[in-house]
Amino acid sequence: MAENLRSRIVTQGVQRSPNRAMLRAVGFTDRDFEKPIVGIANGFSTITPCNLGLDVLAQRAEAAVKSAGAMPQTFGTITVSDGISMGTEGMKYSLVSREVIADSIETACNAESMDGAVVIGGCDKNMPGAMIAIARMNIPSIFVYGGTIKPGHYAGRDLTIVSAFEAVGQFSAHKIDEKELLEVERRACPGAGSCGGMYTANTMSSAIEAMGMSLPYSSTMASVDAEKADSAAKSAEAVVNAIHHQILPRQIMTRKAFENAIAVVMAVGGSTNAVLHLLAIAHAAEVPLMIDDFEAIRQRVPVLCDLKPSGRYVATDLHRAGGIPQVMKMLLNHGLLHGDARTITGRTIAETLREVPDAPRTDQDVIRQWDSPTYPQGHLAILRGNLSPEGCVAKITGIVQHEITGPARVFEREEDSLDAILAGKIKKGDILVIRYEGPKGGPGMREMLSPTSAIIGAGLGDSVGLITDGRFSGGTYGLVVGHIAPEAQVGGLIALVHEGDSITIDADKRIVQLNLPEDEIARRRAAWTPPKPRYTRGVLAKYASQVSSSSVGAVTD
Repeated sequence: MAENLRSRIVTQGVQRSPNRAMLRAVGFTDRDFEKPIVGIANGFSTITPCNLGLDVLAQRAEAAVKSAGAMPQTFGTITVSDGISMGTEGMKYSLVSREVIADSIETACNAESMDGAVVIGGCDKNMPGAMIAIARMNIPSIFVYGGTIKPGHYAGRDLTIVSAFEAVGQFSAHKIDEKELLEVERRACPGAGSCGGMYTANTMSSAIEAMGMSLPYSSTMASVDAEKADSAAKSAEAVVNAIHHQILPRQIMTRKAFENAIAVVMAVGGSTNAVLHLLAIAHAAEVPLMIDDFEAIRQRVPVLCDLKPSGRYVATDLHRAGGIPQVMKMLLNHGLLHGDARTITGRTIAETLREVPDAPRTDQDVIRQWDSPTYPQGHLAILRGNLSPEGCVAKITGIVQHEITGPARVFEREEDSLDAILAGKIKKGDILVIRYEGPKGGPGMREMLSPTSAIIGAGLGDSVGLITDGRFSGGTYGLVVGHIAPEAQVGGLIALVHEGDSITIDADKRIVQLNLPEDEIARRRAAWTPPKPRYTRGVLAKYASQVSSSSVGAVTD
């Protein structure tokens, strides 16, 4: 941890007079040099509705830091809109942005020797990027989620951004006309906030709350509601308190905290991306966590919530039903949560949940009663087999058929697969193979929301499989398997699949298998040569040269 700015300026006196001269220019007075310095990392951007409301939260946090007797120093960090870049070459920058966000926060806070940090973010990579930086720096810090979007409405149903992607598939399959497609597009995203189902942003905000690194109830608040700004102010106060009591992130982000986060992700039916991001955050915090830990927790934690993409409700419904604290209290009561894990407020998880009811209200069914869960076990299964000996991830909720054996339909990039789906060239029983989309091969491990939504929209969700060394949006569901590792670019078996080869996906047995004899596999491997990198300059080339396997979080350090 870098030496903090307050101690450096106060103890070194005249020697640091130039430092103080610079700070006076941004508003410091004589007494302010004795106060803690709190960095406010503001991800505000008009690039995406997810980050549109963050400036208001940053201003409330800044005022609260001052009122609590500390000095705020606000700086910006970037974001990528996954929803806007989805299905384009731009999506390759999404996972890369996680590292850029982490590096930028670490750089600013350590260069200026901040005493603590309030990190405010909205879109998908803001959360893990923030937590990676917080874990590295290990100064008192808190994450403030920008809040979820409220649902759009059309023809008596709630809409999210995924509704628009699925509508494209429905239109191509002649299930809706162009007028309805346009109406869904117009109404899917009514204002500020992150995508409204239990997609990646809401999944990661929930996981961070479960870890004790954000305030209770903050992960499911709507971006535009007043309570979200109030929560930002309270979060800033909590960080100042943490500075005075030296409550450090690595005291909170323990193995128990990560197990709590995984349990909550399973209970709410969260995104496959949680596997990738929690592994990366644990790496930054130097906490031992493996991909198989997700499977072990999955087998004992039920899915308690009925949330989109495979369920009926959105995050604002979950908030009204009791939010993440209600889910956590149920898990705690049944021995599936570590109640002695510490939080940023200084209280334990058990102390934080003391006043939360033991069971959810009976006048709602967003959070199911313990004896009637949505699914008896978690939904994020870790599969292995000759196609993915390092492990890969399948979301197995909301599907009728858990096993499929069929012919491979091989695509070297996402766009080609989408064209085939929309042209009606994919048939029942096919298994799409989308490769060279991994961390190194893409590079950047694009999300496959466009093809998976088109499959659902075309009515093939229960009869078509898909495997990829890329990843999926939190909005994806169906018989799909991502994070295949080793990836194609480094010679993983997925690179050797031919059109028409027999592949088996079995979610119950947790198998993903290329059904070929070993001698044929060996013959193909001997003939394979790696393709040239798609990028040789710039951030994508640097990322591809540094990034690790998805099975350990696609980390770059």
